[in-house]
Amino acid sequence: MSKLLHMPEVLANTTHATINKWLVAEGDNIVIGQCIAEVETDKAVVEMIAEEDGLISKLIAQEGEEVEVGAPIAQLNGDGQMDLAALAPAVTAEEVVEIAAITTPSAAVVETSSVANHPQGERIFASPLAKRLAQQNQLNLTELTGSGPRGRIVKRDIELALEQAIAQVVETAQVNSPVAPAAAVVAAYDEIALSNMRKTIARRLTESKSTVPHFYLNVECHVDALLTIRQQINAIANEKISVNDMIIKAVALASAQVPEMNACWAETAIHQYHHVDISVAVATDKGLLTPVIRKAETKSLSTIHREVVELATLARDGKLRPEQYQGGSFSISNLGMYGVSDFNAVINPPQAGILAVGAIKKKPIVVNDEIQVGSVLRCSLSADHRVIDGAVAATWLAAFQQLIEDPLKLLI
Repeated sequence: MSKLLHMPEVLANTTHATINKWLVAEGDNIVIGQCIAEVETDKAVVEMIAEEDGLISKLIAQEGEEVEVGAPIAQLNGDGQMDLAALAPAVTAEEVVEIAAITTPSAAVVETSSVANHPQGERIFASPLAKRLAQQNQLNLTELTGSGPRGRIVKRDIELALEQAIAQVVETAQVNSPVAPAAAVVAAYDEIALSNMRKTIARRLTESKSTVPHFYLNVECHVDALLTIRQQINAIANEKISVNDMIIKAVALASAQVPEMNACWAETAIHQYHHVDISVAVATDKGLLTPVIRKAETKSLSTIHREVVELATLARDGKLRPEQYQGGSFSISNLGMYGVSDFNAVINPPQAGILAVGAIKKKPIVVNDEIQVGSVLRCSLSADHRVIDGAVAATWLAAFQQLIEDPLKLLI
């Protein structure tokens, strides 16, 4: 029996996703459990698994196309023609009836309220996203031609109409301008399309800076002892630990010592966590991801190191599973490897804190009233004042500094 495959809600609260790559072609037989496509969300690339056996008779959504959740993306066990009954929920039952009336010449056209309100007596078929974009940009849907199934107006039709309208305005302005246009116009910039991930990053960071009352505390840590301990560990360990691994452990132990810091804002209450789950910022080609080291206060440095390497690799390859980046009670952003001395980071809601870590630099320090050259690490704590008071943040930062400057405590 012919049916349509629809875009699933691959992650919670996802409204749109992009077909990153089809792993099957028209005419291929598929079996239950087979990966048939790679679907890109705002966080990662997720595998789409076949839920039944069948023949791929038509690929409706193209690679690189952003599709609404619930919209048809492929036809199974058909002849390549659209199965009207299977369009739900992307198309309503009323639309199915009217599509059938339009595509069957002998069928009678039933007048509905929408038909009566339209001077031509024709129903306009458009996706919810297309309708919303048309309304926002004051476009008349009756003047557009749809490129979707059965002439349905979709997002790309709205975008094309806007481009044409802008081009027409520019052309009119050039014709009416008394100044002769230049022989050739060279664009002053390259336009880079926004990925789902970049849109989400922009939305979340704007929300954070707009709604979360940030305050900042800074500290300088003397890390000569930490560097010495690290060197001694790496001389005998099978896996070399990094300074960042030691910072993660210090943050976890400090949060265990000051549990008020290991909390988040939940509108009607403050949630104080039982374990320290640390989100570690990882830069990727498509944006920033924050995989989570779970129960970091209970793990050894070598375990933390292995998990960081594994999660960072998955993040850069776009293969993180939702449970590997969702949640987290505190974040760390380390830009020391780029030579940044210090900076203030934006809190990752609903978490209440993030530690910004700079580069280790040699500088004059005072030891026993004498000036010496030492290794100094500057860190900045960003805290949510709705959850954390200044005294609590200062207590936490002092605990972190003590652990960094007395690194044997990281091994206990």
